[in-house]
Amino acid sequence: MCRNMHSIILAPFAIRPSRSIKMFSFEKINNQVLNRIECPGTEKHYRVTLPNGLPENVPDVLKDGENRYSIMIETYLPLADRIRNFQVYEDDVWVVTFPKCGTTWTQEMVWLLNNNLNYDFARKHSLEERFPFLELTGALTLIGGDSVTEVEQLARPRHIKSHLPAMLLPDQIWTVKPKIIYVSRNPKDATTSFYHHYRNIVGYDGPREHFFDAFLGNNLIYAPFGGHVKDYWKLRDQENVATFLGKTFTDQEVDVLEEHLSVDSMRANKSCNMDALVEWAKKVNYSEERRQNDANEFRFIRNGKIGTYKSDMSEDYIERFNEFEKDLTENIGCSFNF
Repeated sequence: MCRNMHSIILAPFAIRPSRSIKMFSFEKINNQVLNRIECPGTEKHYRVTLPNGLPENVPDVLKDGENRYSIMIETYLPLADRIRNFQVYEDDVWVVTFPKCGTTWTQEMVWLLNNNLNYDFARKHSLEERFPFLELTGALTLIGGDSVTEVEQLARPRHIKSHLPAMLLPDQIWTVKPKIIYVSRNPKDATTSFYHHYRNIVGYDGPREHFFDAFLGNNLIYAPFGGHVKDYWKLRDQENVATFLGKTFTDQEVDVLEEHLSVDSMRANKSCNMDALVEWAKKVNYSEERRQNDANEFRFIRNGKIGTYKSDMSEDYIERFNEFEKDLTENIGCSFNF
C-alpha cells in the first residue's frame, strides 16, 4: 500500500542532461510535487547517485546491491567530491541525523560529555563554532561561506555535524573509523518539525500538505528518509553514548546535564538556541509581504515533545504516514517508539 501511495504522490522525473563529477552523477529533478515546495533556501534539487557503486571499503552490511540515491540541492554539487576526499581523523566525533531528528540537542550533549562537562567554555562559544555543520553551504542556498574548509581547520579533536546519508560520507570514514552517533525520530514528528523548519528557516510559504506530500514522495533534501535510516541502522552500535565516548559521570553530574539539556534551558542558551540563524532567515529567505505581516515567534528549538504531529496533521495524513512508517520498519527490522 505504501509503495502504491508513493507512485501516486511522486510524479515522474523529468531528467535534464546529467552532470558527473568523478564518481558522482547529478540529475536535475523537475516534478510537480517538488516544484510546489521549492523556496529561497533550497533551490534546484538534484538526484545524486554513485554510478560506480559504494566505495570498496564500506562495511559488508552495506554491500547489498541496492541502487542508492539522495536528493540534494545545487549548492551541494561542488562540495560532493571535496567531502568524499575529506580528511578524517580517528579522534573525530560525528553526530549524523536526518534533519529535525534531535540534532542540536544531541550535539550539545555529546560535546559536553566529550569535554568533561565544561559548561563555562560551552556558554562562551556557540555550538556552530564547537560542533560545525560539514555541508552547511551545500544545504542552504543563500548561506554563503565555505563550511567544509571551516571544519577542515578545526583543532582536534573535532566535533562534526552532518545530515548526509551514509553513501555520501567521506571515504576515510570506513577505514579511519571515527566515532559516529546517529539519531533518528518517528517520521511523523520529523516531518512536522521539518515543515516548521522549512517555513521559518528556508522560507517556504506554501501549505503544509504540499510539504507532507514531498516528504512522502522522497522529494525533500536528504531524502529518502527510509534509505537514510536503513543504512545507519545496519551500522548501529548499542553502547550508551557516554560509554561509547569513553566517559563516566556521577548521578549528580548526569542530573545537572539533564537540566542543561531541557527544552527551556536550551531555548534560553544563546550559545545553542540558533536565534541568530532565525533572524538571518527572516532577513534573507522571507518574502517582503511575510516580513511585514508575519508576527512569527518561531524558536529553532520548538518543543522537544513526542506526538506534536497530531496538531499539524489531518487524520488522512496520519494514516498515510503510518503506512509509510510501517513499510519502512518492516523493511529494516526496527520500530519508532519515540
